[in-house]
Amino acid sequence: MKKVEVQYKASVQINGYCHDDFQEVVEIFAENFDRYSEIGSSLCVVVDGEMAVDIWGGHTSEQRTDQWNEDTLSVAFSSTKAALALCAHLLIDREELHPEDKVVKYWPEYGRSGKEETTVGMILNHTAGLPALKTNVQEGGFYNWEYMINLLENEEPFWTPGQETGYHMITTGWLVGELIRRITGKSLGKFFEDEVSNPYNLEYWIGLPQSEVDRVAKVTPFSPSPSDKPSGFAQTFRKDPNSMQRLSLTNTGGYDYNAVETYKAEIGGVGGITNARSLAGMMSPLAQNNEKLLSKDRVQRLSQLHSVPGKDKMLMLPTRFSEGFMIHMDNRASFDGEGGSFIIGPNAFGHVGFGGSSATFGDPDSKMSFGYTVNKLGGEYLINERCQSLINASYKSIYNGK
Repeated sequence: MKKVEVQYKASVQINGYCHDDFQEVVEIFAENFDRYSEIGSSLCVVVDGEMAVDIWGGHTSEQRTDQWNEDTLSVAFSSTKAALALCAHLLIDREELHPEDKVVKYWPEYGRSGKEETTVGMILNHTAGLPALKTNVQEGGFYNWEYMINLLENEEPFWTPGQETGYHMITTGWLVGELIRRITGKSLGKFFEDEVSNPYNLEYWIGLPQSEVDRVAKVTPFSPSPSDKPSGFAQTFRKDPNSMQRLSLTNTGGYDYNAVETYKAEIGGVGGITNARSLAGMMSPLAQNNEKLLSKDRVQRLSQLHSVPGKDKMLMLPTRFSEGFMIHMDNRASFDGEGGSFIIGPNAFGHVGFGGSSATFGDPDSKMSFGYTVNKLGGEYLINERCQSLINASYKSIYNGK
């Protein structure tokens, strides 16, 4: 395949590079700016370690004064959880952390208020029962690691751990991150930097240095239309102030995803700062299954279902999780509305970000890794057609090109 420079003019200039077999991916990426009034975005596809697509376009804010360029960074939102899970699996592969062990083996203070029997695996697969905090989070609480750990130690679970699945939207970052800190003596961000981002030359931080702050694109929130049908999550959010849905998004101590303090904090559930190139770059060794990051046996487990089947108590639609990663979820026949699916290969694994803000996955069958970021949020939980169409076209380009 020949790698060609992209200078595609839609409503905005699209720049970057792609192989000739992936021209359809570039065209769909460009069309999204017109179809969805996209503001700025980046996309990267790597196949068997070789860059197939690396493109970007648009602007870094809704004011549209600054161009999105090759060096622009984005808030990864929940795609950060793929990095979080990878950190945990590095320790599992080294036999320093065991999914079947109780959390209290590593973190004794966690064994309070009905959480004594919680296992590491329950934390990884979103069955631990702490998808939100009931205790009021003080102003700026998300920026204070020790404070958040203390809150979680004393919280009562919403359900008996291990009995239900409920997406731990933000809390999972501290839960997994504290296990990593207890074992290694390093903060989550430092461990990720030492073990993953620096060795693989990734522009990916969980805790952004001040020197990189000006590179981050500003996120534009979702603006619902009066004609939008409210989801089950949205209906519960509006009706019940004590629901996990409401608490997960409002009991946050003033958390602001566009604040510099947020960029710099180690918020492992939603706070990663990166670009599409580094999302795909992180997943590429796993897609190649080349044992550079994890053993072959460990990679095979990343696509195996470990969550409790059925409707997710937080998202209120069926979800499927391995130990820390989202896996193939096709809810098109059972979920009324867009954004309830993440359709990838049967042995692929990855994660998506809030409002369709990002997506990443690795697929050992096709040896493809994928990274995608945007700075305009949608109303979906997982991804809608703007991202899924790019995933579909990427798979098509691989298999049609052979």
